[in-house]
Amino acid sequence: MKATGIVRRIDDLGRVVIPKEIRRTMRIREGEPLEIFVDREGEVILKKYSPIGELAEFAQEYADSLAEVTEHVACVLDKDVVVAVAGAPRKEYLEKPLSQAAKKVLESKETTIINDPGAHAFCEGCKNEIENCKFSSTVLAPIMVSEGEPVGLVVLSSKNPGKKMSELEKKLANTAAGFLAKQMES
Repeated sequence: MKATGIVRRIDDLGRVVIPKEIRRTMRIREGEPLEIFVDREGEVILKKYSPIGELAEFAQEYADSLAEVTEHVACVLDKDVVVAVAGAPRKEYLEKPLSQAAKKVLESKETTIINDPGAHAFCEGCKNEIENCKFSSTVLAPIMVSEGEPVGLVVLSSKNPGKKMSELEKKLANTAAGFLAKQMES
């Protein structure tokens, strides 16, 4: 574990302040849930909570089915990284951070089609490493929980130069997003 050199005291209510530098680096925002673990050595570990991460295995199975049926790259993303990938090598996309376009879709809460050949529509981390992670067309559908907040995205992307995503792919992505949201609520 990396030492930060920052020491904080626990107050009389048992609270401790996470330094601003660490919150900024880890992209932890006010009100965001954290998981608290204790490891075998007794160290307390704080981890950003991802409701999509809780369904990672299920999300992977759903992405596998979507990719098989549509013959597109199918991904499930939480608010920070790619959680599940199908139709492309997982190591190229898994755990990569979201692109600015994907973050805008989360903010807008609207399903979006990006028909921009060569775009890195959902994943920021691979654009400098992998030339073949550019897509001709992508649809991004927010996964909305009952409180009306997006917790992630379902993404369908095509590398086929002539392919433009249509209402069919948009409906498929929305259906997948709705199904994953229902799984989180049950």
